[in-house]
Amino acid sequence: MNNLQGKVTVITGGASGIGAAIALEFGLHGSSIAILDVDTIALKKQVNFLQRYNIPVIGFQCDITNEKQCTVTIAKIIKQYGGIDILVNNAGITQRSLFVDTTATVYKKVMDVNFFGALYCTRAAINSIIERKGVIVVISSIAGIAPLYGRTGYSASKHALHGFFESLRAELKDDGVCIMMVCPGFTSTNLQSRALSGNGTINTLDRAIVGREASPQSVAQAIYKGVIKRKRTLILTTVGKLSFLIAKYFPRLYEIMMSKSVRKEFIKR
Repeated sequence: MNNLQGKVTVITGGASGIGAAIALEFGLHGSSIAILDVDTIALKKQVNFLQRYNIPVIGFQCDITNEKQCTVTIAKIIKQYGGIDILVNNAGITQRSLFVDTTATVYKKVMDVNFFGALYCTRAAINSIIERKGVIVVISSIAGIAPLYGRTGYSASKHALHGFFESLRAELKDDGVCIMMVCPGFTSTNLQSRALSGNGTINTLDRAIVGREASPQSVAQAIYKGVIKRKRTLILTTVGKLSFLIAKYFPRLYEIMMSKSVRKEFIKR
């Protein structure tokens, strides 16, 4: 893939954060955009914003935890645009709470959005993506390839994405489909403002940040370059790359360093 002219990109959670930045970046490089988001107000604002740049864009209110909604919405996009070249599984939520303080319903909600939402949308789009030898982008996290203190549910959902999509990559090897796993580091989005606490309410406590937060725009630019090069894995930020290497080759050291940096969130004051 040399450019995105004439390509169709579908982005879940595309009304804000990294998803919105990807919509703009890909649209400016010639792609037609379809946005799925549960937030109708943010969705309308994002569609209007992209239209100011003369980017072909359509938006759909869609709860990706609902398989039927995903199937119907993806079918509408294929009918309107003729097919899908790039699917960006971006929508997600996070959780910040210790396991002993977290209910099973919180884990289910995180998995429903982060894992099953990606599965449902991919299942609905897969035939068109195979036909066009397209790209599936999966927004994971360093927490998907290494442990993360106080985020067992979030980390589990991201590890599940790696297991599923890397296995799917093997199945689609002969079909010309690229699957790119993206592992951003700490990024300045509203994801954390919606982080769930152990009882399912919003966690309002301050969070620990390792290194500097990246901007959604810089993440989107890196993802665009990765799609053009049809990369398999994209690990962003220096801290992210160091975390990956230390966790892989020195797992005990990584556990000590990571826990020391993050566990202060959960010290009772």
